[in-house]
Amino acid sequence: MANGVPRRNPTSRVLRTELGRRLAKLRLARNITQSALAEDAGIAPRTLRRIEAGQPSSLDSVLRLASALGLADGLLNAVPSQEIRPIERVDSGGRERRRARPRKIRSREEPWSWA
Repeated sequence: MANGVPRRNPTSRVLRTELGRRLAKLRLARNITQSALAEDAGIAPRTLRRIEAGQPSSLDSVLRLASALGLADGLLNAVPSQEIRPIERVDSGGRERRRARPRKIRSREEPWSWA
């Protein structure tokens, strides 16, 4: 467990609870009231209380809250940007991937050959 969150595949409930706890601590550390933060974020105070309690909420509300706390850049940095590498651009003829395909799994019953 690192920083209160299990390392491997935490449930959404665990993530919501930890995120709510951290947001509440940050709000208190900055000496901001729930009503003032809710107003800055453009959400209802009840919504803020639900988020801080780890209850389900809309992604839009969480993003508004993060933005009001100045955390928007940190959220974007949490998900790395997948820029296409130059060699991949050459291999793909200049096109970027638009969908994923499952990898072919060779059957163990199929005999191996040189091609």
